Amino acid sequence: MKPGVLGAALAMALACGAVHSDGNNLLTSPIGEGSEPAPPWHVVGLPKQTKPFTQFRVVSREGVRVLEVEAKLSYGNLVHDLPAGGKGNRLSWRWRVERGISAGDPNQRGGDDHPIAVCAMFDVPLASLPFVERQMLRAARSMSEDEVPSATLCYTWDERLAPGTAIESPFTRRVRYLVLRGQGDAQREWRREERDLRADFQRLFGDEAKGSPPLQAVAVAADADNTQGQSLALLADLVLQ
Repeated sequence: MKPGVLGAALAMALACGAVHSDGNNLLTSPIGEGSEPAPPWHVVGLPKQTKPFTQFRVVSREGVRVLEVEAKLSYGNLVHDLPAGGKGNRLSWRWRVERGISAGDPNQRGGDDHPIAVCAMFDVPLASLPFVERQMLRAARSMSEDEVPSATLCYTWDERLAPGTAIESPFTRRVRYLVLRGQGDAQREWRREERDLRADFQRLFGDEAKGSPPLQAVAVAADADNTQGQSLALLADLVLQ
C-alpha cells in the first residue's frame, strides 16, 4: 500500500459482518439497522487523502446482513479501536472475494493492493524497534490524528500469492502480511478463518518482540489505487476473544 496510513512511515495508521451471538466477542458488530457500519467502527484513510475512499457498506446477501468492501482506485480502512491493554488473542471470521486483484506484485509498491485484509494492530514498545523505524514511527504519530500502531499484522486474500506466504509491506516493515487465501482458492465462496494472534505475531514480528504485546485495534482494509483496479469482497462473523 502507499505512503500514509498504510504506506511509508504513515502507513501504520491503518490504520464484521453479521451480528454474532457470542457474548464473549470483544468487538462491537458493525452491523446496525442502516447501510453504514455501526460505531465504534470508523473509516481511516491517508493523511489529507484526496483519492477516493474504499467503500464499506452493510448489505444483504443470501438473507444475511454482511459487510461489503468495495475498492475502486481507492484506499481505506474500517477500524475498531480497543481499550488500552487489549488482551484478545483469537480472531475468527468468514469472508469471500467477489472480484479480486490479479494485476501487480504485492512485493512492489506499484502492486501493493489487496481486495480485503483483516488486520490486528499491536502496541509494541518503541525500545524494541530499530532506531530508524523508531524515528519514523514518532514522525508518523506527530502527523496523524489517529492512533498509529507500532506493528500491524494483516491477513489477506490474494490470488497472486500462495496461501501461507508471509511478506512485509514494500512501504514499511511496521506492516506485515500473511496470505490465508490465494492461488487455488475459488472466489465467490465463503471461507472461515480462525487465527491465534500470539502465534502469528511471533511468526511475523518475532525478530523484534517476544510474547504478544497489547492489541490496539482491529481493522478491515482494501485498496486498489496502486494497480488502478477494482475489487469487491464480503466479510461476516468477525469475533475477537
